[in-house]
Amino acid sequence: MNKVLTVSDATSSARIYSSLIAPANVPLICAFLACAIAQFLKLFTTWYKEKRWDSKRMLSSGGMPSSHSATVTALVMAIYLQEGAGGSTFAIAVVLACVVMYDATGVRLHAGRQAELLNQIVCELPPEHPVANVRPLRDSLGHTPLQVFAGAVLGCLVPFLLKPSI
Repeated sequence: MNKVLTVSDATSSARIYSSLIAPANVPLICAFLACAIAQFLKLFTTWYKEKRWDSKRMLSSGGMPSSHSATVTALVMAIYLQEGAGGSTFAIAVVLACVVMYDATGVRLHAGRQAELLNQIVCELPPEHPVANVRPLRDSLGHTPLQVFAGAVLGCLVPFLLKPSI
């Protein structure tokens, strides 16, 4: 017997085939890609500011641009491009982005500034003081508003790199 191929059979076969080629969760891929690009860009912004290459900046927090902001705004934009602004997924992503960016410029920035002051106080202690030999605290924790804004702009642009698959 000859089997007849209908339009619905061809459509479902094409959908299965395209899901194997195209990424299944584009917003997640956009978020990770934005984070990776932001971390990579920190090499160049550090070089521009300090005139030295520091590969450790690729794995550390703080600095220009904010990878946290890039990650969450890429997630928001990818969800917006894929599903629109009317769904609960978009609303959750926007709230998450607001919390993350507020935290980066608020709590984490001030914790970094406090660590900087504590490190300075410890350096001024006499060598015989029990705290004088303590390892310095990390002081590059948070972001300035400009660093957060730069990360957010980067995050908004990344989903457009993958737009054909959205």
